[in-house]
Amino acid sequence: MILADKIIDLRKKNGWSQEELAEKLGVSRQSISKWEGAQSVPDMNRILAMSRLFGVSTDYLLKDELEAADTPQPAPAEPSDDLPLRQVSMEEANAYLDAKSAAARLIAPGVALCILSPVLLLVITGLQQYYGFLTEVQATGIGLAVLIGMVAWAVMRFVHAHTIAAPYETYETEGIDTAYGVDGMVRERKSRYAPTHARRLALGIMLCVLSPLPQFLMMAVGKDDPRMIVAVGAVLVLAAAGVWLIVHTCILQGAMNVLLEEGDYTREQKRDLRRDEPIAGIYWAAVVVLYLTPSFLTNAWNKTWIIWPIAGVTWGVIAAVLHMVRKK
Repeated sequence: MILADKIIDLRKKNGWSQEELAEKLGVSRQSISKWEGAQSVPDMNRILAMSRLFGVSTDYLLKDELEAADTPQPAPAEPSDDLPLRQVSMEEANAYLDAKSAAARLIAPGVALCILSPVLLLVITGLQQYYGFLTEVQATGIGLAVLIGMVAWAVMRFVHAHTIAAPYETYETEGIDTAYGVDGMVRERKSRYAPTHARRLALGIMLCVLSPLPQFLMMAVGKDDPRMIVAVGAVLVLAAAGVWLIVHTCILQGAMNVLLEEGDYTREQKRDLRRDEPIAGIYWAAVVVLYLTPSFLTNAWNKTWIIWPIAGVTWGVIAAVLHMVRKK
């Protein structure tokens, strides 16, 4: 086992992220990344510091032929609440990334379908009031039929995506112990994907921010103008496109972070995720009810979609508060 793999192995056994190890050694996260990717070698002072920090000999770190540490490893900081450790081979890592990629192609359009589902209902019922080409009952019936059909199609995609990713769902709540070469492979893929992720995320956020623009522009024409109804549909189309991009790229980026135990998937955050699962289930079920009830009662789908980004931000705050409470 080479030095790079020993550093990865010892860091993960202690449940530390690259950032945490870098802080303990007084170096940058990029330095840790280069050591673990075998792109550079730490100097002797850092070798000595890692020997003390990990509780192993310098011989173990420097000699590739030594496969087992000759000194017992320090116990994790929270042994009573330690995560199960999942061994992941190169084949399993590639299969997991492929499964998440397939799931992203199903989930992202599914979410967009849910946002787009009321567009025809809004447009056809609104235009019916101006042109009378259908009765109100006919227009509503057609719009609702399409809405229900699109939601059903989206649910089918979600179920299919869950089936694909089900064999790997514990990766997000268990510690990951990767086989030789897996960490470097995933890190290389993440590095290549980083520019694409940044572009898609920025474009998705921009589309969501700009989504109300068609409605604002049509306000200058007047609320009685039928083009206002089309503008309302355009609001949802822009929002759906933005959310599609955001969801798709975040699933791909998240899958790589899961294997590397970085970002939102460090050991500590995985522990929090396991604890928060019951609360999250109740919370998001309540959000669905909160979204559907006023939407059907008021038919204001062009406005009620804002519940989802607000709910996402609110859940982030709730999760942060729970994390701070647990640390105390």
